[in-house]
Amino acid sequence: MAGVSGCLKYSMFIFNFLFWLCGTLILGIAIWIRVSKDGNEILSSGKSDINPFVAANILIAVGAIIMVMGFLGCCGAVKESRCMLLLFFIGLLVILLLQVAAGILGAISQTETKRILNETFYENVNLLSQTGNNGKEFRAAMTEFQNKFECCGLVSGASDWGSNFESVSQSCACEYSSNVCTTYKGKSVYKEVLGLVFSMVLYCQIGNK
Repeated sequence: MAGVSGCLKYSMFIFNFLFWLCGTLILGIAIWIRVSKDGNEILSSGKSDINPFVAANILIAVGAIIMVMGFLGCCGAVKESRCMLLLFFIGLLVILLLQVAAGILGAISQTETKRILNETFYENVNLLSQTGNNGKEFRAAMTEFQNKFECCGLVSGASDWGSNFESVSQSCACEYSSNVCTTYKGKSVYKEVLGLVFSMVLYCQIGNK
């Protein structure tokens, strides 16, 4: 395919390679949540009657789709394959149409969605700050999750743990001086929270209510 811009081709390759990496990350985290004991505890911590594994399965599907799209974009650009590029284009178009449809539905039910989302989020935040046996397994699972994925808290960061922070501070410890670290009660902790991953799980649960 003479005349194809090398700059355009490799720019598309790099973009889609990053896209593929994001899909791999989502898929890896979703599978971990689906099969691990700690992940199952986090999913089933709420009081919803909906099967919590539905959300994890949806995340696995999303991660797999992103990986496939990234693969088609990478290979289509490097190999200059019209078939792969056409499939990539069709896939993006379908995703765009689904996003528009989801946006319309979300706008219609925005108030109710916000209410349910906030109630579910803060129900779990309360479990982090409680003491005794109530929410003990959830706090243990969250501590393990923070250790593995270098994050801290659910909504507001380390402060979500309340008086329990000192006992779990090691799982929040941020050892490197970078923009992902902040200081809380004299300790360097991750300022990142689980909002992105957790909100996707909750949103999926809300969609089934």
